[in-house]
Amino acid sequence: MVKETGHSRYRDKRTMTIEAPQLSSEERREKLNEILLVEDPTDGLWEACDSGLAAILVPELPALRLEQDPIHRHKDVLAHTIAVTAKTSPDLRLRLAALFHDIGKPATRSFEHGGVTFRHHEAVGAKMARSRLRELEYDKPIVKDVVELVRLSGRFKGYMDGWSDSAVRRYARDAGHLLGYLNELIRCDCTTRNKAKAERIQSLMDELESRIFELARQDREAAERPQLDGNEVMAHLGIGGGAVVGEALRFLLELKRSEGVLEDADVRTRLDKWWADR
Repeated sequence: MVKETGHSRYRDKRTMTIEAPQLSSEERREKLNEILLVEDPTDGLWEACDSGLAAILVPELPALRLEQDPIHRHKDVLAHTIAVTAKTSPDLRLRLAALFHDIGKPATRSFEHGGVTFRHHEAVGAKMARSRLRELEYDKPIVKDVVELVRLSGRFKGYMDGWSDSAVRRYARDAGHLLGYLNELIRCDCTTRNKAKAERIQSLMDELESRIFELARQDREAAERPQLDGNEVMAHLGIGGGAVVGEALRFLLELKRSEGVLEDADVRTRLDKWWADR
């Protein structure tokens, strides 16, 4: 029996546990992939949890069948996890990250501060995900990427308090090649039925992505500028304006492109040599 309460989905606890033969790691991995990589994995995940199959494939998943708040049952973590997973694109890394992103909550749940908290559940969940994915013998690059996505999955929460440009750059740098995956995971992690709250989160993500793009553009432009500007070149060489300043700037830009950013004294020494040779 299935009951719908708010945005959560509750199953009758009187489910039948499957009788399954001993499955190898490879067989369990392939079965999990089969469930995850359909367009909508919702029914497959619920059936796996209710039948007992999930306890064989990913024992941590059924443990999410708890409430974040013992009064407000709409905060069921298992229902949220399945909803988030179903919202993501059918990409193995992304689906696994969604499946594991809250896996550390049962181990970190606390009622000590006047309400339920799950402090550092992303870090705990990342370690749990690494252990389970290795046990299922996923390829090392997949394990590394999924673990990093789980670890970073809560980073965006701090953006609502206001991030400096350096914080935005750090977020993008830490995500690296996983930035697109991470941004999609964060967007899909919003399962609230509060329309205003959902729109606010999506708007903030739009803003963050726009800032990442703009800062990357600025950084590219900065990388294409020589380390000294025209005024500094004229002052250092003791010359006035003219075409020679443009020549010097082109020399300095090629120097930066070929050797990277140098110490200011080294740049000026190289400029002196260029000027003398010229």
